[in-house]
Amino acid sequence: MFDSPHSVSPAHVVVALPGTGSDADFARRAFEPACTARRLDVVAVQPDPSAVVASYRAALDAAAVAGPIVVAGISLGAAVAIEWAAEHPDLTVGVVAALPGWTGPDTTACPAALSASATAAQLRADGLAAVVERMRASSPRWLADALTQSWRSQWPNLPAALEEAADYKWPGAERLGTIETPVAVVTAVDDPVHPLAIAEEWAALIPRSAIRRITLAELGADPAILGHTGFAALTTDAQLS
Repeated sequence: MFDSPHSVSPAHVVVALPGTGSDADFARRAFEPACTARRLDVVAVQPDPSAVVASYRAALDAAAVAGPIVVAGISLGAAVAIEWAAEHPDLTVGVVAALPGWTGPDTTACPAALSASATAAQLRADGLAAVVERMRASSPRWLADALTQSWRSQWPNLPAALEEAADYKWPGAERLGTIETPVAVVTAVDDPVHPLAIAEEWAALIPRSAIRRITLAELGADPAILGHTGFAALTTDAQLS
């Protein structure tokens, strides 16, 4: 465990938030190995597709009742993690923000928002089976398998979940500049949906941040690279001094 500069007690748990359309299983695989190595328990949150962000925030609030937490989020989960940490600095030991998708509330050009909106429209028009088939034909095997599982588990409310994600207002520069806790930003340099430039912008704006770069091939080979890379950055002397 590691101590927070803003909390009396060390973190007692890591709350892991999945990305848009993803599920607790992927979040657990991404973060649990690194947490186990640090003797930290993990709560991987299964999103409520009828109220994704509210379900994430409720899980964070519930976990923090027992003491300070680490928040680890992927994509949309990273944005919620940042927002919650900004509002609860005394309850947040650190944040692993993996694959951030955008900066600021104007998401008209945000690749993640556009993808979520388009997928929701296809699901409403063509149904789950047809859209899953097309997704599998155009995606790497690891991603296709993960999304097939999570999409089926969230059906028939999946289109609503994706539309909520598409409408989400990402944290802006002012909000990112107020984060008091250490933040590790993990980015896949070749991910067009979560651009490298956005991760670099987050790292430049967040006062106590470190950025770490991976590739999609590395992520596909082992999702735990998100946790291992992120927690290694969080626990450096520079981050916790």
